[in-house]
Amino acid sequence: MSDVLGCAIWDYHFNLGNKAKLWIHNKYGPKEEMPVETYFRGAGELPELEITALDNCRGRILDVGAGAGSHALFLQQKGLDVTALDVSPKACEVTKMRGVKNVLTKDIYTFTGERFDTILLLMNGIGLTGTILNLRLFLRHIKQLLFPGGQLIFDSSDVAYLYDDTPPANNYYGEIDYEYRYKGERSGWFKWLYIDKALLAAIAKEEGWQVTILFEDDFDQYLARLL
Repeated sequence: MSDVLGCAIWDYHFNLGNKAKLWIHNKYGPKEEMPVETYFRGAGELPELEITALDNCRGRILDVGAGAGSHALFLQQKGLDVTALDVSPKACEVTKMRGVKNVLTKDIYTFTGERFDTILLLMNGIGLTGTILNLRLFLRHIKQLLFPGGQLIFDSSDVAYLYDDTPPANNYYGEIDYEYRYKGERSGWFKWLYIDKALLAAIAKEEGWQVTILFEDDFDQYLARLL
């Protein structure tokens, strides 16, 4: 998959975008703009859900899908031991230039050999699993990366509202097809997962995890901790 998001983050950091917009195309409605500045927010701009997640991080932390490194930078400035991980080489370079000390350009699915007390995925980072099946595989893999008693923290939301009470018949309605487009480049279509709380609780239990909801809002968005 082309590193479209990484290119947009790179251009924004160096002011090279020439006002180009990052678009997210989907198969349920019109395209949407993804404001690239979202990846560069400071501590005062983060929503309550993300602040709650960051306040619950402890020990050695792995920030998965770190983007431009804003969450890792926040944790590092608090004196915590954090490593930012992203599959995008350009995003990782920007994260380093913004001052994050420990940055890994890796795919979380093939990443092994280290352990952490907290694994963090924000901005619906759990969506990278794409499907319910891959979520199960992800939960099994993550156990190998956590110390005993370690925690997995992420947010997601229930997106049933997108389908006007007629969700797709052949797959879970939260398995959504997206494509990034930026300056004429396309990422290629990929699946991104949004999972409702009830299904998450059921799957987590089957995979040997205990779920605690740390935060939820009035828009079916929530923050979960798995132990």
